[in-house]
Amino acid sequence: MVKEKIRNLIVDFVRSKNREGLWREPIVGYADASDSLFKRLREVTYPGHFLPEELLPEAKTVIVFFVPFDSRVVESNLLGYSASRLWAYSYVATNQLLVEISEMLKEFFRKKNIKCAVILPTHNFDREKLVSWWSHRHAGYIAGIGKFGLNNMLITKSGCAGRTSSIIIDLEMQPSPRDDDEYCLYKRDESCTVCVEKCVNDSLRVSGFNRFSCWQRCLENGELYTDLGSPSVCGKCVVGLPCTYEIPLLKESQF
Repeated sequence: MVKEKIRNLIVDFVRSKNREGLWREPIVGYADASDSLFKRLREVTYPGHFLPEELLPEAKTVIVFFVPFDSRVVESNLLGYSASRLWAYSYVATNQLLVEISEMLKEFFRKKNIKCAVILPTHNFDREKLVSWWSHRHAGYIAGIGKFGLNNMLITKSGCAGRTSSIIIDLEMQPSPRDDDEYCLYKRDESCTVCVEKCVNDSLRVSGFNRFSCWQRCLENGELYTDLGSPSVCGKCVVGLPCTYEIPLLKESQF
């Protein structure tokens, strides 16, 4: 009942803000704040990655929400070396939307005497090592909303082209289930490397990911759109893929 209420709040909020048609329906997942996978993030991401209880001592649940981009936004970024203007604009607008969703939820929980920790959706990372002290995407994995692809993005039932954020509350809720299957075609049977082929500066390879050259390309794109606040974006590795809008294996498994 509470989970459905929270989901409806988020879905309705996005719908009310979607006058420009930038987004599809959001996905919401829930993770137990004491899940052992949060501690493992210090091994697989960054030794300084925060635990939920370090952001909220009474942490019980991590709520994660993924807002997928509309096809118009995605298609605008298919061609060319640089990120499209609409992609850059949507990135900025979505980050603001995620902040507003978090603040809306915080106020909702405040009225019910539920404590809440809000985390910025972006730029919450070590500027030298380029690793996040709180990974919304990894929180999304733990909350069951998706699995990681070869492109290091979270593949959800609505694909990987979108933005993720999360909040932490002191209310215990039933965690969302995690699927055992891989969603990425490469991780499943090595049948797809389209995201690697889409990378415009060779930052993404099957053998690994160069976060520093990727970040440099994002900064260069930002210089093209100083009027938008110089957003550090690219997004070429999430458009035009079998997993851009959906989990490709779901379609295969239906036959």
